[in-house]
Amino acid sequence: MDKGSVGIVETQYLTIAEPPEQFTLESGRTLSPVTLAYETYGKLNHDKSNAILILHALSGDAHVAGRNSPEDRKPGWWDVMVGPGKAFDTRKYFVICSNMIGGCKGSTGPCAVNPATGKEYGLSFPVVTIKDMVNAQRRLIDHLGIDQLLCVTGGSMGGMQALQWTVSYPDHVRLAIPIATTSRLSAQAIAFDEVGRQAVMADPEWMRGEYYDKTFPSRGLAVARMIGHITYLSDESMHEKFGRDLVKPEYGYDFLTDFQVESYLRYQGDRFVERFDANAYLYITKAMDYFDLRQPSGSLRKELSVAKAKFLVISYSSDWLFPSYQSKEIVTALRRNNIDVSYAEIQTAYGHDAFLLESDAQTQLIKSFLEYAV
Repeated sequence: MDKGSVGIVETQYLTIAEPPEQFTLESGRTLSPVTLAYETYGKLNHDKSNAILILHALSGDAHVAGRNSPEDRKPGWWDVMVGPGKAFDTRKYFVICSNMIGGCKGSTGPCAVNPATGKEYGLSFPVVTIKDMVNAQRRLIDHLGIDQLLCVTGGSMGGMQALQWTVSYPDHVRLAIPIATTSRLSAQAIAFDEVGRQAVMADPEWMRGEYYDKTFPSRGLAVARMIGHITYLSDESMHEKFGRDLVKPEYGYDFLTDFQVESYLRYQGDRFVERFDANAYLYITKAMDYFDLRQPSGSLRKELSVAKAKFLVISYSSDWLFPSYQSKEIVTALRRNNIDVSYAEIQTAYGHDAFLLESDAQTQLIKSFLEYAV
């Protein structure tokens, strides 16, 4: 372990809405019971005022930092940002990260067992929204005895959840750091999500979501991941990393892998299949599509007017999935409400994935914001 590591961390589980209680979703449908997987880092101070909730993106989970066992080859997905001396300094802050409902990493989702049938939910699982995810997280925060979070933050879909926290529970958030995110998906982003879902559903082994204990739509999910992964990069970063480099010295004149970029995308797709559920991919991307912070009024300014947190909004110059103009729309709406907001666009070639990679620039911004905005 390096000196900045949080070390070995154990995933914990909270079950809420146990019968006869029910967890009501935005759609009007209900779930019971609901399990949330989560991890914590650092210590909660005596007045419980140092808690930071980190929200993960589409393919993330509760394991944001450290390792779950000494044998783990890789640390958590944002280990560069969470730990002693890092942006979210666990010597100062009590950091929480929970797996979203609808996912497949320990929280209740389509691959969880439906207690009414004894079988996995599959497509009988109700569609969940970003607001549903945040409402479930609020139950976790209540369970931990925290009345007000010092900060909510996350990148991409995690940023959507952070924004939703500030309007759903304005009295319970002091600071918010939405990163590489948007108040609603563009038509282009929704289109990419739909192509990914169609890739999964076109796989014969998807079996209308009833593949558990039978087969698995590996090729469909791998293609969906390949499509998604392209949107996380930029033209410049792909050119720098791959160019037109070949796997072998000459063209194969067939439909096998010729280019390095093809090999990379296939590798990313195959790795994703090993750790993610195909149905969960459908549900999570649909939740992203439905997210629209302008509703119900149609005005982003009006919907954000209830927020009481101070904001630091971060975007990336080469992010074409959630381009900087979408972050600037959030900043403008906050300023028109006289809400305290700082904004930074980080110059980078990494594209949307920059929030996972540009740790130095992010760390400087976040450390200063956490220290001086309170």
